[in-house]
Amino acid sequence: MSKPFSQACENNKAPILEVIRQVFHGGSTVLEIGSYTTQHVRYFAEHLPGITWQPSDMPDSLSVMLAGLEGETFPNILPPQTLDVMQGPWPDTQVEGVFSANTLHIMSAEHVPYFFQGVGKVLQTGGRLCVYGPFRYQGNYTSDSNARFDEWLKERDPLSGIRDIETVNELATRNGLELLADHAMPANNQLLVWQKKWGQNTISI
Repeated sequence: MSKPFSQACENNKAPILEVIRQVFHGGSTVLEIGSYTTQHVRYFAEHLPGITWQPSDMPDSLSVMLAGLEGETFPNILPPQTLDVMQGPWPDTQVEGVFSANTLHIMSAEHVPYFFQGVGKVLQTGGRLCVYGPFRYQGNYTSDSNARFDEWLKERDPLSGIRDIETVNELATRNGLELLADHAMPANNQLLVWQKKWGQNTISI
């Protein structure tokens, strides 16, 4: 049986790796939110063997994650966990890193604050969050294709859509995260890097 496959993951995994290899360090455990096909986590685990990866996704995506990991023997990939950013359960232990790709524009707007609240709690002080995907700046799209994509998203689910960088950064700041970098990526996407501030507690929604 063939593994689940995403062409977008296949296209962006190498450019993402070139950034995150400078962000996450050996000996770290990184939680991936939205693993789904597990193409990212498998690629990263192969090329960054010193990092332990924790795949996770919504409960109804567990079977897809298991199919993606079937037959794999990476010693640095932990068993996949179910995670609904609004409902939980978030991991009991803190991690040094969190990675998420193409999730904030898919989840409902009401889920986005819970994403950052949960990351703020699970991320160790000094730990880093990397988020990949399309964003708007001061209400403006970075390309016409992103504007069309956003229209398609909202037709599919009015509560989904490309998020404003200012909004997500405000949510991150409120939960103890400081924006370190904004990397321009292929296909009109960005890779944002935040760091958990020392001694900063998260807030309740």
